[in-house]
Amino acid sequence: MKSRVLIAPAPLQEIEQVYGPMLKGAGHELVFSHVKHQMNEKELMGILPGCAGSLAGSEPYTRAVIAAAAAKGLKVIARAGVGYDAVDLAAATEHGVAITFAPGTNQDAVAEHTFSLILALAKNVVPQHNLVKAGQWPRRANQPLRGKTLGVMGMGRIGKAVALRGNAFLMNVIAYEPYPDAAFVKEQSITLLPFDDVLKQSDWVSLHMPMCPESSKCINQRSLGLMKPTAYLINTARGGVIDEPDLYDALKNNRLAGAGLDVFDEEPPGNNPLLTLDNIVMTAHTAGVDVQSRDDMARLAARAIAKLLAGEWPAEWVVNPKVKEKFFEKR
Repeated sequence: MKSRVLIAPAPLQEIEQVYGPMLKGAGHELVFSHVKHQMNEKELMGILPGCAGSLAGSEPYTRAVIAAAAAKGLKVIARAGVGYDAVDLAAATEHGVAITFAPGTNQDAVAEHTFSLILALAKNVVPQHNLVKAGQWPRRANQPLRGKTLGVMGMGRIGKAVALRGNAFLMNVIAYEPYPDAAFVKEQSITLLPFDDVLKQSDWVSLHMPMCPESSKCINQRSLGLMKPTAYLINTARGGVIDEPDLYDALKNNRLAGAGLDVFDEEPPGNNPLLTLDNIVMTAHTAGVDVQSRDDMARLAARAIAKLLAGEWPAEWVVNPKVKEKFFEKR
């Protein structure tokens, strides 16, 4: 009997040829949502029960969703990405549902996007573009990156990729990382400092920490107050690491020169007052998704589903290893 696998992110419907053969070849039937946006809890609840696996984006896999779907045979949620904060891990583990992610697939995409935001701000790209289109010729000096200090907050795969590009731009790279890769830090001449000191010394602060209770709203009135008024903040991590009203206040009152944001606390951001500011560049949570990383993430997620539903255990991809015993009890 075929198992049904939900392909949850609407954009992945367009690249079925990337992951489809792997799942179909393993005997699974693909299920697609009819909505063209990111599904909300109600929409996910309406389609996920009855599926053994979900090739997941950033949909809200809440306790209610997981409980309902697990009761109807859900065994695997495979994130086509490296973050999994949209999944209730505790609920998944309780219900025997394995959660996987796709490590090593998008760090270069995020690092490139991070520097696209940095360069857009430093070189005043968006205002120049708008003024030239309006018939003006705004030739003014812009900001160099060479010689400036780049503070990398979090030195996992993505933070390392950003640091490498900082060095390529002849920046002075400093970083905060509680569990550093000592060999990488030494090889790349990166100075490790406490969290507050990185904020104080940096001309550019780039956030690359995971979303967790310790990082929630860690960029707030206090920490923003440590930064130079000429400094810029870049966030390609998760919106929840920033207290957005505090960032708005700092940008509005010129206590910070500017910001580049790919992520927001609520997505899409709706009537977020940050959207009214001119000293900010924004993108739609696309940092980790160029065509290469998108394909790599979808392909690895499909492999994870195929392996788990076949009774294999890809330990390097499972983020809730305590579920293993209960997972195999359900098979």
